[in-house]
Amino acid sequence: MDLIRFIARRFLRLILSAFIIATIVFFVIRVIPGDPALIIAGIDANPADVQAIRTRLGTDRPILVQYGDFIWHMVRFDFGNSMISGEPVLKLILERFPLTLKLAIFGIAFSIVVALPLGVLSAVKRWSAWDYFGLVLSQLGMAIPSFWLGIILLLIFAIKIPIFPLFGSETFAHYILPIVSLGFGRAAIILRHTRASMVEELSKEYIITARAKGLTERMVKYKHALKNALLPIITVTSIELGYMLGGAIIIEQVFSMPGLGRLFLSGIYQRDFPIIQGGVVFVAILFSFINFIADILYSVANPKIRLS
Repeated sequence: MDLIRFIARRFLRLILSAFIIATIVFFVIRVIPGDPALIIAGIDANPADVQAIRTRLGTDRPILVQYGDFIWHMVRFDFGNSMISGEPVLKLILERFPLTLKLAIFGIAFSIVVALPLGVLSAVKRWSAWDYFGLVLSQLGMAIPSFWLGIILLLIFAIKIPIFPLFGSETFAHYILPIVSLGFGRAAIILRHTRASMVEELSKEYIITARAKGLTERMVKYKHALKNALLPIITVTSIELGYMLGGAIIIEQVFSMPGLGRLFLSGIYQRDFPIIQGGVVFVAILFSFINFIADILYSVANPKIRLS
């Protein structure tokens, strides 16, 4: 029952977060200068045509009426139709989403493969060459912006030394440089958290007791300490996966990949309200859902969390 109540509370928090984000997005994009009707009609259109487009789009209605209509449709996962193409926004998002999701999953997998072993090794061999290497790598990862790293990788490995394709998304080779660009910074964060968590666990009394019982160092470090150290890493990794989705949108632009990034940017340039609203709310709900799943996994691994 504790687990069910915990899940219910977290789910209500997810719904509330989505509602707040949707409200903020709706009102913020309407204070940005620019009239979508003028963009669609063109600067030479006569006022009657512009007004007709406003009526068709519904932007001539009172703002609160538009807001109520937006929330009602959002509850049904209906983000409306694009003002420019006329296609359903959800359809456009779902067409582009697989590429962005693939890039984010590959990116987080790369981060874990790099960060987890190196973070554990840094903690187990504190102040050794491995530890200093891990610390330097983590500092570089947090200091270098992913888009800048992507541009540098393109210049080196796609232009100067043409090992990988320059642009596109047709083969796995097209994903290598974007994955490294996206995952390097996240790996730095996961590495630091892994090291800190392992160092903390290795200093606890149960580790001393395990050693006193005659357990091997390998079992003490990699079975007992690592098992408990993974709990906070689950949360950090899930949060980083959410950030990966946002970062993937930027990386897609650097590598000209036809994911959500191109769709959202075109919506911003063209003042396509439904694309902007639907895109931000979709990503926000997805981010909240990832954290929701992480909370559940964390509470299953550590039942004390349900009572906090």
